[in-house]
Amino acid sequence: MVKCIIFDCDGVLVDTEKIGNGILLEMASEHGFEMHIEDAYRNFNGRNLKDCFRHIEEAIDQKLPENFEEEYRQKSFEAFKTQVKPMEGVVEFIEKLKIPYCVASSGPVEKIRLNLEVAGLLDKFENKIFSSYQINSWKPEPGIFLHAAKEMGFAVKDCIVLEDSKAGVEAGIQGGFKVYGFANGYNNEDLKEEGAELFSSYEELIEKLDF
Repeated sequence: MVKCIIFDCDGVLVDTEKIGNGILLEMASEHGFEMHIEDAYRNFNGRNLKDCFRHIEEAIDQKLPENFEEEYRQKSFEAFKTQVKPMEGVVEFIEKLKIPYCVASSGPVEKIRLNLEVAGLLDKFENKIFSSYQINSWKPEPGIFLHAAKEMGFAVKDCIVLEDSKAGVEAGIQGGFKVYGFANGYNNEDLKEEGAELFSSYEELIEKLDF
């Protein structure tokens, strides 16, 4: 019996992955880095931003400029303010829930709050937002999900995790959670490989969970 749902944020609650990855690839291309957006979903989603930068630096064999992170955050924040939308079906799904739920993300709290606010979801997650930056542990480490479960007052066995990234599924499985992977066409094999049970829409998830 599921007693608590732990949502990832980007790509699960809000449709931000295309925006964020697009800006990152555009900026990195100015320094000689090339990658298809599909590969960015696989390599970058769910990971600490510094890991993504490290991946780029290793590929181009040089350091990115010191202000690269600051510029990326500024550009992506501006884009998120106007372009972020809720994932299709998520509002209806949340409104059907009769059990507690929260969000646990690798991003900073202010980024999570901004994205939820623009997508019209912030009021549903007040006082239920958990960030890797609060505990200095990032996916694929399981810390953020364990922290969220503890703060919500539930044992791991009573929670499920909803994720869309390889790193996130790995984190959930390592933590001992049952993980449902939001398949988007780019990540299906990766999520399945890491041990997630796939779903491709919130309607399908409702059926799987039998709410």
